[in-house]
Amino acid sequence: MTDNVPAVLEALDRSATQPDLSRTSYGVFQEAGLVKNAILARISLEDLAAIGEWLEPIVLKERMILQEPKRPVEHVYFMESGLVSLRIVAAGSMLETAVIGYGGVVGISFLWGGHISIHQSVVLFPGSARRIRVADLRRVMKERPAIRERLFEFLQALTFQCVQTGLCGVRHDREQRLASWLCLASDAVDARVLPVTHDYLSSVLGLRRAGVTETLIRFEEQGVIRKMRGVLQIDERESLEQKACCCYKLVSSVYAASQSAFSTQEPMR
Repeated sequence: MTDNVPAVLEALDRSATQPDLSRTSYGVFQEAGLVKNAILARISLEDLAAIGEWLEPIVLKERMILQEPKRPVEHVYFMESGLVSLRIVAAGSMLETAVIGYGGVVGISFLWGGHISIHQSVVLFPGSARRIRVADLRRVMKERPAIRERLFEFLQALTFQCVQTGLCGVRHDREQRLASWLCLASDAVDARVLPVTHDYLSSVLGLRRAGVTETLIRFEEQGVIRKMRGVLQIDERESLEQKACCCYKLVSSVYAASQSAFSTQEPMR
């Protein structure tokens, strides 16, 4: 999908310029502002030191499958850069329900009490993450309940996005859904250049490719975006948000509320 845009991917990959974060000194990197996952960056130094002992760095390559549906969840991924797509796969069909970037975590559905993944988690944009085994995370959460609370707050927001995506698919038109997806993906990677193709947008949104192309051409004619080979650049973010359906504002506000909740409950020491 993105073989022709290495420069864009390098810009999106925040790990390209970040130092190696050793497990034993992870708290020191938090103080220096070098922890790239938003959830880890907001927990206390003591909690970060406790979980940091078990975190291991992992490079996320495009199309890498992190989890498969109906299989046990073995690892949880604290995203640092890149983008992961959560999908429902059934009877040869696929529907994307959420995207997760550096502000979130992949694989925490087990917190609801189950052990089996319901989503397929696939790397859309390459990047990096910190990975921890579920058994180790359970042990850390038992000793450090504040970590469990932070993860639950994110999981609640993620669940809201998944549910809202289902409603969006049957209630809103093609232009609104495309604009919402572009806004959410841009927020998730904190970038306005997105290495996505018409085929991908068509498949994850369940839209005809011709319709996606027609809508993106209209966006470009209006000066909202620019299309290049394998890359889409957002030029007028405010205009794009105006085209998006209410789902974008609802989902982004829920994520913002969850972040403000855990950023005020336990200040960093």
